[in-house]
Amino acid sequence: MNSIQALMRVEGLSKRYNEGDSLAVDQVSFTLQPGEILALLGPSGCGKTTTLRMLAGFEHPTAGHIFLHDREVTELPPQKRNIGIVFQDYALFPHMTLLRNVTFAMRHVPKNQLKEKAMEWLDLVGLTPYATRYPHELSGGQQQRVALARTLAAEPELVLLDEPFSNLDAALREATRKEMRSLFKKAGTSVILVTHDQAEAMTFADKVGVMQQGQLMQLDTPQAVYQHPANAFVATFLGHTNLLRGRAIGSFAETPLGNISLHTASKGDVQLSLRPEDLQLTASDNPDAAKVLDREFRGHDYLYVLEQEGIQYCAITPSHNHFEIGSHVTLGSSRQASVIPASN
Repeated sequence: MNSIQALMRVEGLSKRYNEGDSLAVDQVSFTLQPGEILALLGPSGCGKTTTLRMLAGFEHPTAGHIFLHDREVTELPPQKRNIGIVFQDYALFPHMTLLRNVTFAMRHVPKNQLKEKAMEWLDLVGLTPYATRYPHELSGGQQQRVALARTLAAEPELVLLDEPFSNLDAALREATRKEMRSLFKKAGTSVILVTHDQAEAMTFADKVGVMQQGQLMQLDTPQAVYQHPANAFVATFLGHTNLLRGRAIGSFAETPLGNISLHTASKGDVQLSLRPEDLQLTASDNPDAAKVLDREFRGHDYLYVLEQEGIQYCAITPSHNHFEIGSHVTLGSSRQASVIPASN
């Protein structure tokens, strides 16, 4: 798609808080299509929240431009951007009922239609029976849904989510995440989510942008970012991986594990990323084969740590396919490896 169709376009966005400091956000650029959900993912201090605050208008960029429907909004205050925000603490008004919390955001709706419209938004998030309750009478997940209903009631073009699920316990977090994604898709709302949780980003978003030290390292579909990382940081931040040195000869590379086929043809010395679930383990009587050093049972699978010729590997197998610690296995690749820039 070309940029004219984009809901939001961000060009060279940078932020330096104090003269002499390094850039908190460094030349970040991306586009967001209508109805698309984008997750900005990275460790603490990588610049993802600062980026979100600049998009919202709470922080002024040191450099760069922000466009909504090709209209520049870089200098506009937050209230002029038509962007909704769901904060980590939900920011509900404790002295107002759920109905009043939602109607408060509906300043564009005539007074005689407020209640009816607000009830429609509460119905969308499944909370119409609780309309007369106060926030403290609700669970964390319910409060999250009220915050979402209030944000959507303002009919923003874009919703920004700042670590919105971090205050929920694990089971509720997963259920709420699925529910909110479904609601956004149903409403056709464009969303940018900031999170440090890899699973959250990959299950919630259509596109994932991985940030490190203020820079956007890679932006693509969750599948592409996971299977074909742009560099070693992205590969390791998105879960376990095996970084292998090898020599590429076209469509395959010679490695300590033997010849491994490549996703992208290459030549010469290379570094490869091979996910642990893409390693095949076969029991072996050969004492020179890989040795099982450790095994972690994780319910649906085992995570193994193995060593062969002084090099350690990690592998994941289904839980019915288990090998004893101290036993030997032959290692092979069941999938093409990705070539990534060599790390020091």
